[in-house]
Amino acid sequence: MVTSVPNKVGNYSSTGNGVHKLFFDDITNFLRRCLFRVLSVGPIPTHLAFIMDGNRRYAKKQNLKEGEGHKAGYLALMSLLRYCYELGIKYVTIYAFSIENFKRRPDEVQSLMDLMLEKMEALLMEESIVNQYGIRVCFIGNLRLLSEPVRAAAEKVMKVTSNNSKAMLLVCVAYTASNEIVHAVEGSCKEKEKEFRLCNLNNNMMDDVKEGEKINGMVVHDIQDFYEDTSVESQGLKQGKGCNGTPYHACESFESNWDQVLTSKASKSGEVSEGFRNLRQEDPVIKLVDIEKHMYMAVAPDPDMLIRSSGESRLSNFLLWQTSNCQLYSPAALWPEIGLSQLVWAILKFQQFHSYLEKKMKQL
Repeated sequence: MVTSVPNKVGNYSSTGNGVHKLFFDDITNFLRRCLFRVLSVGPIPTHLAFIMDGNRRYAKKQNLKEGEGHKAGYLALMSLLRYCYELGIKYVTIYAFSIENFKRRPDEVQSLMDLMLEKMEALLMEESIVNQYGIRVCFIGNLRLLSEPVRAAAEKVMKVTSNNSKAMLLVCVAYTASNEIVHAVEGSCKEKEKEFRLCNLNNNMMDDVKEGEKINGMVVHDIQDFYEDTSVESQGLKQGKGCNGTPYHACESFESNWDQVLTSKASKSGEVSEGFRNLRQEDPVIKLVDIEKHMYMAVAPDPDMLIRSSGESRLSNFLLWQTSNCQLYSPAALWPEIGLSQLVWAILKFQQFHSYLEKKMKQL
């Protein structure tokens, strides 16, 4: 009696093409893991940024319908994200849609918005790359410029993925670096304005009280000590950041409030010494850290490498503030053509110049 032989051996179906495809996929995945293991011997970038250039040129090159190039580009992006997270790159930033792109034909803009909405909804599916790798998604830019459905979808994705912590995907949409810098300056000025108002309120209160009298049980000459103690405590409270540079809570700092009181009083009396002017020059009202904490990109470290496809080396108003010490790499492939080989060459280039850039950073 002859026993029947099962149609499947392991994971491989006995139906011709199925066997070859599964076998080829397993071999490819094994070789890729081996390659990544070798690359991991050297330094791996923490943060990669991508300018996805060449979608429309790819469509023309392949005689595809308008808009098909962007769909092909999305597939290339998903593969590249998978490679990045398998390699241990924690932050990936992509330039998805510039504010300047709103100047394109209305039908093209609408087509891109529809595609973006479709892909945002796909990110929430259980089998999506976001859930597979525990990725938190942040949409970076002036989201008020987006249509209501797209903005609502972006906010939903950010909310649903907010507890993911293994990796982060930052999608720059309705973004330009110049708009980000203006936004940060405006935010810093508004914050300082609030501090000055608080300062003036306290200053006016103290003007009405003579030396030695008490305010809420405190002698006036002890108020400076109160501000100094409060400042020390406030330094221990790190202001939490949400996506797009939005604070989770508004925690007003009392730092330099006493100095502001002195400035206000001296200005009223016209008694501002040369030494005090020098002090203000050395300790400006708005500092670099004030600007940086209001940046859209404050939720992530600066990129280690920026990759722009299609051989272009222009930054196109993308992350101008964050890329001053960043490596640039411009493979000739159009964005839908970009893949594992271009990523590997980028990592090798990063490793080649990593020690040099590290020395430069330490000299700053």
